[in-house]
Amino acid sequence: MARRAQSIDALIAALNHLPGIGTKTAQRLAYHIIDMDEGDVAHLASTIVDAKHTVKKCRVCQNFTDEELCDICRDPTRDRSTICVVEFPKDVEALERSHGYHGLYHVLHGVISPSKGKSAEDISIDELFERLRTEDIREIILATNPTGDGETTALYLSGLLKNFDLQVSRIGYGLPVGGDLEFYDEVTISTALENRRILK
Repeated sequence: MARRAQSIDALIAALNHLPGIGTKTAQRLAYHIIDMDEGDVAHLASTIVDAKHTVKKCRVCQNFTDEELCDICRDPTRDRSTICVVEFPKDVEALERSHGYHGLYHVLHGVISPSKGKSAEDISIDELFERLRTEDIREIILATNPTGDGETTALYLSGLLKNFDLQVSRIGYGLPVGGDLEFYDEVTISTALENRRILK
């Protein structure tokens, strides 16, 4: 069998590390990139590097932004008494598409996952509790995904939140267990928000 060029193998391996990209998809993408015009490849590479250098976490909610505060935190029309806690920035986008939520967010950038070596110290929990000490928050909506790790994280947070004088609710799921918010349609997400259950 003919040996593949080492640079192609390296590109496939790099693409294979991206979430949702299996070996065959990584191989297809690698060959597609190599077939692209050099200018298009340079543009793709510079766009990736530019995004990595310019995108940062919002000082308040930890969502991705290219400014100190994200658009949602700067928006004076948002309900500033409610924070919806999500796993990743993509979950904020999913909830915003539903047009059913008008409060603020907090992005954890992960979940507690002992099997993957992720603890509470590895996600943005300290920043959330700093907000509770400095902002007038009346409700926390825990909107982590209905996976084992998502439920573990929600349970951990609800335990810590018992020390605060506020309502804690868990987003309602009439959804398959093990799913991700980003894949749900707007109506399903809106209904889940309306049917959230009170934890405290």
